[in-house]
Order: sequence, then C-alpha cells, then structure tokens
Amino acid sequence: MDDRSSSSSSSSSPPHRLLIVLLMVLLFGVIMIQYVCPSRSECQVLHHLGSWFKDGSATGSRGRGSDIQDRLQKDPYIAEDGALVRFVPRFNFTKADLNRVVDFNIKGDDVIVFLHIQKTGGTTFGRHLVRNIQLERPCECHAGQKKCTCYRPGKKETWLFSRFSTGWSCGLHADWTELTSCVPSRMDSREVPENLPRNYYYITILRDPVSRYLSEWRHVQRGATWKASLHVCDGRSPTLSELPSCYLGDDWSGCSLQEFMDCPYNLANNRQTRMLADLSLVGCYNVSAMSEEERWAVLLESAKRNLRGMAFFGLTEYQRKTQYLFERTFNLEFIAPFTQLNGTRASSVDVPSETQRRILQLNRWDVELYEYARDLFLQRFQVARQHERRQARERRQQERRRLRGRLITKQGRQLKPTETPRQHDRHSVVTEEQQRRKADGDSGESEKLLPYWWDQDENGTMEDYIDNVEQWW
Repeated sequence: MDDRSSSSSSSSSPPHRLLIVLLMVLLFGVIMIQYVCPSRSECQVLHHLGSWFKDGSATGSRGRGSDIQDRLQKDPYIAEDGALVRFVPRFNFTKADLNRVVDFNIKGDDVIVFLHIQKTGGTTFGRHLVRNIQLERPCECHAGQKKCTCYRPGKKETWLFSRFSTGWSCGLHADWTELTSCVPSRMDSREVPENLPRNYYYITILRDPVSRYLSEWRHVQRGATWKASLHVCDGRSPTLSELPSCYLGDDWSGCSLQEFMDCPYNLANNRQTRMLADLSLVGCYNVSAMSEEERWAVLLESAKRNLRGMAFFGLTEYQRKTQYLFERTFNLEFIAPFTQLNGTRASSVDVPSETQRRILQLNRWDVELYEYARDLFLQRFQVARQHERRQARERRQQERRRLRGRLITKQGRQLKPTETPRQHDRHSVVTEEQQRRKADGDSGESEKLLPYWWDQDENGTMEDYIDNVEQWW
C-alpha cells in the first residue's frame, strides 16, 4: 500500500514541476515584452497580454510596494506613454546639453521662433503658444482670423515668430536653413531692437518617423501640396531639375501609399532631418555635389547639432513631458495641460509589415535622428525632474531646521528654574495628554508647527524613491 502511494506521488511530481517552469517562462516573457516593446501602439496584442498578467498578479500584492506602484502610475509624466519601461540612455551629452534653461526676456527684445515641421502636431502646439500661456499681456486672438497679436507688455512688438503670430513670413513651413537667414532681417525690418544682437530662441516638435510619414501621405492624399514653400538656400530657390515634382497637375490627391513611396523626389522622405539641417553644407538641393550616402550623413550630423543647440524641442509622443520641459526652459506656464491623443489618421492606417519596413528604409536618417532626439529629450526630462526634486528636498530640510529651532526655543522657555536641559530631555518623553497639561493653555502649538513629513527620514521619502526610480525611465 505504501509503495503504491509513494509511486503515485512521485509520478505526480513531474507535472507540478513542469507547471512551475511554464509559469516562470510566462513571467519572463511578460517582462521582455514590456522591455523590448515599450510603445503600446507598436505591440498592442502583446501589451494587452502583459497588462492582463500584471493586473492579475497585482491583486495579491499589498503594502508599501502597492503604494509605490500607485504613485508611479498616478504620475502623469511616467505613465504618459502607457508603458512602464526602463529608460536606458544610449548617448552621452554634456551638462550644457541637458540643463537647458534660457533667460527669456519677454519684456526686452528676445524672440521665440517656432520651426514647424509638417505632420508633427505643430499646429496644436502652435495654438498652445498663442492661446494657452499665462502672460501678463496675453495674445489677442479673434474668431475668423488666422493670426493672433502677441505683443510684449507695454510695447507693440511681437515676442513670437510662428504661423499663428507672424504668419508664414519666411515661407510655408520654412526650415532651419531658411529661418536662420530670414528671421533676423524680417524682425529687424518690423521693429528696431533696443539691444543688439537680439536673442532668437528656436524651438520645434518631432514625431515618430513612420507615423509622421503616414500622416503626410494621408494629408497629400486629401489634396495638400505645400507648393507655396520656397525652399530658399544660399539666397535662391531650387530649380525644377534640382527639385522635380512627384505629380502632374494641381495636386496629388488620391495617390496610393505605393505611389507615394515610389517617388524618388518625395520631400516626405527624411523630412525632419532635412528641415533641421543646414542645407548649405551639402550644396543645397544640388544632389550632384556628393554621393547620396555622404550627403545624408552630413545632413544628419548637422540636424543633431542644431537640435542640441535649440532652446527647446518636444516630441509628439510625450505631450506632458513636452509641456513640462517648455515651461521649465522658458519659465512660462500653460493654462491648461497638454493631452495625449493617440487616435490620429496615421494610427488608423493598417500597414503590412513589409510596407512598414519599406517606410523605415525610406526614412532611415529620420529614424536615427528621432532615436537621438528621444534619448536627449528623456535625459533632459530626467535631469530636470531630479533637479526639481532636489530643490524640494532642500526646501523641506530648511523648513525642518527652522521648525526645529522654534521648537527648541519653545522648550527652553518651558524649563523650570531648577531643571537642567538633560533632566528636561528625560522628562519630555511623556504622553500627549501630559504635554497638553504642561503647555498651560498654549497646548498643541508645538504639534501644529510640525508638518506631516516631520517624522519622515530626510533621505527616505516617497518622492526620493520615485526620483531614484525615474533615473531609469
């Protein structure tokens, strides 16, 4: 009888061990899903599986770990992209690149210049600039008018050079090459600055290259052309042979995605790299000046350099972080928070994997630029948040020292004439009711002096923990 029971128990052991192994493999797979595939839009099915598993396992966890997780999820900056993923920096930047705060003087002669790249969410951001910033003298925007008047306090001079303030003064969707040569002369012809040279702070918004490319295709499909763009470089626009058109007629409406990808002159290809680079370095639109590989390598390095030197840039995929960094950079505040809209026309396009690979290949320089920009953007955000937390921690420590001094002074006044400080310290360990009786009508004052964080360790608060966690996001 014993032999049979022992043999049956031993025969049931392997299935139990197999089940444990399967559970461990599943757990490892979920972790890898969250790490390898951080963007919910790229791996929706896998993320649904990961979130289901996390939700199921979370029901069994309680206590401090659960509280920390709640705090992380409630943080609008961490939870913005919908995936709790560790951010591991890939590029090394200098402190000057990461600590980006400018002394923007809106009452002086400083000007913010917005470089608006097509289909990056620039229209929404441009409206934020003229309608959503808390200003001493807000921009005046009237219904039916495309432009707003953004004057400085006490002056009839504009502080913002953008589509919704000055219009397309340097051409439709002017790029870096055009703006840097056009804006100073345009501004000085409108207004004579009190101090020369005037400070120009360039800003822009970037977007995931595949999403941006698909969005531009849909926009062109509906009839957009941007034929009014000047593409001025080294004082002239390109000839028709230097920049041929992809279509005959007035527009390219109704074009298929295949037709859009097949045009070798399509400016949608690597648009962000081209628009942020100094085109004069490669002979402008004269593609015969050097090989295509060499040309784009020069443009990419130029775009990276200009991006680092810009006062600010944001990413469409990180609206709240974009808002936070802009406010911190310029010491300005928006009235209403930015919102993350994931349901765009581009996201509704069902693109086969082979077509996605083709788009990635057509935009390989934009892909590299965006990865570089995303790394710099998140490192800037990380540094800014750590600095903010450090300042808050220092303020708490100063407040503790101030309150501690007041409390010691109050206790000193309560010492009996024959009582030494050491005796007083021994007797001070009494109940709350005894403290009230000893206070003689001044009860609770010392208790009210102490805020909720008084008894917390100065180096172990929840904010400090989240700060440490964020160093990896």
